[in-house]
Amino acid sequence: MTAPILVTGANGFAGSHLLDQLRDHGAPLVAWRGPGRAPSAEHEIGAIRWVGVDLRDAAAVEAALAEARPAWIFHCAGVAHVAESWRQATRTLEINALGTHHLLRAARSLRLDARIVIPSSALVYRPSDTPLTEAHPPAPATPYGLTKLAQELVALAGHADGLAVIVARPFNHIGPRQDPAFVTSGFARQIARAEAGLGEPVIQVGNLDARRDVTDVRDTVRAYRLLAERGAPGRVYNICSGVAPPIQDLLDRLVARARVPVEVRPDPARLRPSDNPVLLGSAERIRAELGWQPVIPIDRSLEDVLDYWRATIAAGDDPAGPA
Repeated sequence: MTAPILVTGANGFAGSHLLDQLRDHGAPLVAWRGPGRAPSAEHEIGAIRWVGVDLRDAAAVEAALAEARPAWIFHCAGVAHVAESWRQATRTLEINALGTHHLLRAARSLRLDARIVIPSSALVYRPSDTPLTEAHPPAPATPYGLTKLAQELVALAGHADGLAVIVARPFNHIGPRQDPAFVTSGFARQIARAEAGLGEPVIQVGNLDARRDVTDVRDTVRAYRLLAERGAPGRVYNICSGVAPPIQDLLDRLVARARVPVEVRPDPARLRPSDNPVLLGSAERIRAELGWQPVIPIDRSLEDVLDYWRATIAAGDDPAGPA
């Protein structure tokens, strides 16, 4: 492949790991970031062409896409925080759904022959205590889930108009670089700060009974790459482990790795509205069609998240400020 590969939201959590996954591909990498946001600190600007693009600006999206003319597009940009979607529902809808519309409309206008992977979310599904397959009915319970369902409808309409669009539905994924607003990264950051003497040795927690299907982000982005290579356009694929441990189990494993004693303390402010008690997926389709399955054990993921925060805090680079 000589045409570039485009990753939108490349300075985000999954986007930055996807850049790592694509380094050995041999094609030039073009990385879009939101306006005013810095490139990912882990990736050299010289090796990757970084471009600031506001997905809400249709003309800017088309101009940047016309310049890149990629062979593959991974549309990782978007508002990813469920809690933020309650506070900023309009912005979340604009970026997640309207931004996708602008990208796909530009691809049609430019007649790009590109394979396009659109990561959606498992939160489009109706809550269920059984494993969710791609045939399970959608019924999002949060503004975030609603915007991701809208994004999917835009994506599949793009496929109907002739674009090679593949939809991914990742379940929870964890790993280094994740924002501490997400539960596992937040626990690890609190532990690392306590170890460094920068915070009270207390972990503030929300609902620990919720069960979540968790996959390492590096396995997740490997699935994205496989979808670009061999996924069927117009098809939806779950990306999940098929196992949903309680949040309490993830916390216990992190606490067992702490270098200082820590106390676990409930915090009502961390409870989310409409928090599904169980989110468990079936990965049978992507396993059967593409041979993908997660290979990174959960204990390695947790160790890597904790080590990431230890290193970040030791370097004085904690972006979130005081705990």
